[in-house]
Amino acid sequence: MIRELAEIVAVRDDSLRVSTELKTGCGSCAQQSTCGAGIISKAFSDRRAEFDVRKPAGEFLQGQVIELLLPEQALTQLSLMMYGLPLLALMVTAIGLGQFANMSEGWVILSAFLSFGLSFYGLKRWLHHRDVQVSQLLSVQQID
Repeated sequence: MIRELAEIVAVRDDSLRVSTELKTGCGSCAQQSTCGAGIISKAFSDRRAEFDVRKPAGEFLQGQVIELLLPEQALTQLSLMMYGLPLLALMVTAIGLGQFANMSEGWVILSAFLSFGLSFYGLKRWLHHRDVQVSQLLSVQQID
């Protein structure tokens, strides 16, 4: 399970509005003071994300810190889809048009990048509707 701490922003009848701090991977690197990515991550370190999760049985108060649990398999599947699908769209379009359509190389490249971009747009729209299902995968645990 992947664990993340979150603060309860609002308590509703059947859900909790929680806020988490968005972290970068540069927090523990020894080169973060001289690395460009580390310096940029410090400049934007106060970013927060808010979303709703299902409210489990129990008493919850605004301002309380809870632990969110996400199955590792779900994160792996979503990551593979987010990174793999656009690359697959790019390669299939480039290979397909290059082999089976008598198009010039420039048009094949432009078409491949267009399908790459459209796959990101399609994923964004699909994941926007899937947010409810992803938040249902999260388990909420009170911290004692």
